[in-house]
Amino acid sequence: MAVPFADLQLQYQTIKDEIDRAIAAVIRDNAFIRGSYVDAFEREFAEAAEVSHCVSCANGTDALYLAMTALKVKPGDEVITTAHSWISTSAMITHAGATVVFCDTDGSTFTIDPAAIEAAVTPRTVGIIPVHLYGQPADMDAIMAIARKQKLWVIEDCAQAHLARYRGRMVGTFGDAATYSFYPGKNLGAMGDAGAVVTNDAGLAEHMTMLARHGGLVKHQHRIEGINSRLDGMQAAILSAKLPHLAAWTNARQHAATVYDAGLNQIEEVVVPELAPERRHVYHLYTIRHPRRDALAAHLNANGVQAAINYPTALPFLAAYERFGHRPEQFPNAYRDQGRILSLPMFAEITRQQQDEVIDLVRRF
Repeated sequence: MAVPFADLQLQYQTIKDEIDRAIAAVIRDNAFIRGSYVDAFEREFAEAAEVSHCVSCANGTDALYLAMTALKVKPGDEVITTAHSWISTSAMITHAGATVVFCDTDGSTFTIDPAAIEAAVTPRTVGIIPVHLYGQPADMDAIMAIARKQKLWVIEDCAQAHLARYRGRMVGTFGDAATYSFYPGKNLGAMGDAGAVVTNDAGLAEHMTMLARHGGLVKHQHRIEGINSRLDGMQAAILSAKLPHLAAWTNARQHAATVYDAGLNQIEEVVVPELAPERRHVYHLYTIRHPRRDALAAHLNANGVQAAINYPTALPFLAAYERFGHRPEQFPNAYRDQGRILSLPMFAEITRQQQDEVIDLVRRF
């Protein structure tokens, strides 16, 4: 049986009428840039994320840039983030003008180690960007305690964590701002690029809105120099059509994770994702560890099961960061994990039969 890594076509077929009506409405109204559909999605997503303000933008990468620029990051500043993430997290620190400072993960959840954060703070540190990687929240109590003690801002990278919760509270509501990606494969995905920043700070929201719209809230009235990072109406309408289904899709992912856990947990050498106490994991990715990861991945792919590696090189060891001269012993957990992590097929519509096929192939390996 062939098992795809994700099945976006199947998701579309389950809500085809709603998506098609949303697209037709945008075309009918010529509402391609900004407009009522974007405004509606911003309101709806702010409510879903349990925040006061949602500032939509072109993608999740821009969202990070907008947040840091609005927080007045400048050359000479240092911003701390995790060694295990997609490069957008760290690259936008550089593009905003600061120096990225990497911290190791905690060794179990793939999220940033608060003890490493505390050790990395210097007089030049201005902020922390924790990443709720794969859909599991970082240890926000510990992170916010450090931020308060050191007077640092916090931007939560929620690109993979739509509707995840920490101690009952929605991720993205702890820091000064939080960024989201709606890349097509995300738990809430557009049919193209899309992103947003959320915050409870009205002044920050207004500044980020201006930055994303060429520096103004009204056309031709440019109060600052901004960039062009707008969510287009088509993607906004599609996201609004999908948003009411997100809770059910999240529950389906969580159920699928329990099926994987039960089937894989007793297989020698397989380490299933560890769920930390009082954290609601939304399983954007279901990522196991295995000491012979490459051979296992080849075995799965050869037998029709699509597996992926997210991410094969920890950020400090990418060519983009050779200038820092990082060493493996500085990030032992991230360095170890980069050779062991393997993401298995995970999507809301995955069937028990498909999961049994994946589990059986792992067991046979």
